[in-house]
Amino acid sequence: MNQPSDVISDAALAPYNSFSLQARARYLYLLREPAQLTELFRWIYANDLPWLVLGSGSNVLLLEDFAGVVIINQLAGITLSETKSDYYLDVAAGEDWPSLVEWSVQQGILGLENLALIPGTVGAAPVQNIGAYGVELADVCQQVEFFSIAEQQQQCLSPAQCEFAYRDSIFKHALKDKALITRVKFRLTKQWQAKLNYGGLRELGEGASAQQIFQQVIGMRQQKLPDPKVLGNAGSFFKNPVLNQQQLQQLMVKVPAIPVYPASAGSSKVAAGWLIDRLGLKGFQHGGAGVHQQQALVLVNHGQATAADILSVCRHIRHQVWQNFALVLEPEVRFIGAHGEVNPDTVLGRPDASQ
Repeated sequence: MNQPSDVISDAALAPYNSFSLQARARYLYLLREPAQLTELFRWIYANDLPWLVLGSGSNVLLLEDFAGVVIINQLAGITLSETKSDYYLDVAAGEDWPSLVEWSVQQGILGLENLALIPGTVGAAPVQNIGAYGVELADVCQQVEFFSIAEQQQQCLSPAQCEFAYRDSIFKHALKDKALITRVKFRLTKQWQAKLNYGGLRELGEGASAQQIFQQVIGMRQQKLPDPKVLGNAGSFFKNPVLNQQQLQQLMVKVPAIPVYPASAGSSKVAAGWLIDRLGLKGFQHGGAGVHQQQALVLVNHGQATAADILSVCRHIRHQVWQNFALVLEPEVRFIGAHGEVNPDTVLGRPDASQ
């Protein structure tokens, strides 16, 4: 089968990953219409090529050049409908997430404000079940539409079928490499209630408006998180550890002041950034990579970092946290090798491997 005319060969990926790493793709494809997908995947599979979808490339670490097709999701469009009780947003997967949140707050369509300024596209949000300041994508998602690679057609999943969990979903497991998200539908109640359970939002008080929450979240994120256009980064690099009660009690004997947040099924989350900061690792550097001076959870490219530099910083942090707190930090960022996503432990090793 002939190569589609709009496939670009030997393309630089620095503009398409927020770490600004100098990787390349054998092929690059700009996806603008769902109708393009059938022809594209017939060609991909006829030539046995690996493939990868990137939106803004804000949650990936490109370990090396990609040996197949990198699909840049540029699907666009937002449709709004409503009932007496709810607003419904039908949003194409290539739309910019921060812009969607800002637009919804301006329109008085409330419920996304706690998720302001999370980098990435709408299509990436369900994969990661993005979350911040007490709200997750799962709380507002009504449906996820995707192109099934095997069936060569559009299919839909309910939130329950998406198997959302902490920074996790079915798209990382049963549907990994089998689905390309094309649209996400949101249900936002008109009986809005402020979510103020996280530090920095409580100070707004119970009468806080969605606009005030939106502005507060923007301010907090801008204060802590560097602009990837200025300093390459992928946002929060590590997940917050989720602990059972016994693990939490053991940790709090060592560090009673650690911030603790409720998680599902009686478990608790503790702040990974706080642990890294307590170890004095803000500003730690190796090669061109380092830990951000203002936010210990963020690894940055100081200009000429390689993937190996970032991995070295990551290994050092994981080793120090394990040695001091007996916790293994799991990367939130997806590691991408030449043929697709790889298990971070395969690349990094585990600090607790000798236990």
